Amino acid sequence: MVEDMASLNVGGLGEYLREQRRNAQLSLRQLADAAGVSNPYLSQIERGLRKPSAEVLQQVAKALRISAETLYVRAGILDAERDRDEVETRAVILADPTLNERQKQVLLQIYESFRKENGFGGTEDGEVGAVGPEPGTEASAGTGGRPAERPGHEAGGDDNGPRRTAG
Repeated sequence: MVEDMASLNVGGLGEYLREQRRNAQLSLRQLADAAGVSNPYLSQIERGLRKPSAEVLQQVAKALRISAETLYVRAGILDAERDRDEVETRAVILADPTLNERQKQVLLQIYESFRKENGFGGTEDGEVGAVGPEPGTEASAGTGGRPAERPGHEAGGDDNGPRRTAG
């Protein structure tokens, strides 16, 4: 019975993707190229024969300029009954064109940590967006998640600008 539901979700996803692709006036080949997947693979997704990964769905959503969260729900990756505010918040972050992908992932990570701290979060298997800091970034450079100190600023200062000395 669970497999039947999964195939129904995949079929619904495929129909939805086809509808969104047609609304965007893209051919199957154009969308496949824009999303970085093969034409036959995208065709199989649209026909409900393949269940794409969250990463592939995110690429397709970006190419279609639609919310990846919507695709995750339709694919059964996110629970449709999930807190709508959380889904909407995540969708707004992911859709913001002024942020790069790394910034979006960091924001999602911070958002999730605050939800956990307040008793609402908890990553479930298959949840997307929970990505740790990249190696070599300030958050992983032994600063405890604080930004690295700038030259000329002492640790523990109020960081309201350069310090003035009596002179």
